[in-house]
Amino acid sequence: MRKLPLFIVTGASGTGKTTISSLVRKQLPEFDVFDMDIIDNVDWQIAKENWLRIAYSISLSGRGTVLCGTMVPENIASSDYIDRFDRILYINLHCDDVTRETRLKARGWDENLIEDHKNFASWLLQNSETAFNPAMLNLDTTEMTIKMVAEHIQEWVLNNW
Repeated sequence: MRKLPLFIVTGASGTGKTTISSLVRKQLPEFDVFDMDIIDNVDWQIAKENWLRIAYSISLSGRGTVLCGTMVPENIASSDYIDRFDRILYINLHCDDVTRETRLKARGWDENLIEDHKNFASWLLQNSETAFNPAMLNLDTTEMTIKMVAEHIQEWVLNNW
């Protein structure tokens, strides 16, 4: 059976992953698009393994999957399902620190957690070409509308399908 690619929309919190997931779902009706945050209150490593299992199961029908949630290669390196995909492609939604802080403060986040996500966002940018194979595309959402972000993701998925 032909292996299919898996698409992951990642990024630090506050960059728009959850916000864009429903619009991407409408723009890519031939794909299954999930906001990974719908599964919470469980061990995050187990949840990530389950998401790969779901994506693999979907691929058996010839459909592609787009997962919108914070995930990096080291999270799934030991997965039993990682080799069942042709390749795993990542796009990093990024925004400037002021925008991120504003968005996360509106959610009631404390300064330490916001700082952690600023650091993680920086790590993603610094390692987008070395920690991801193929290299991860970075998309700055700071000044973009939700529609623009979703259109970029749609184009990225279709160009790599």
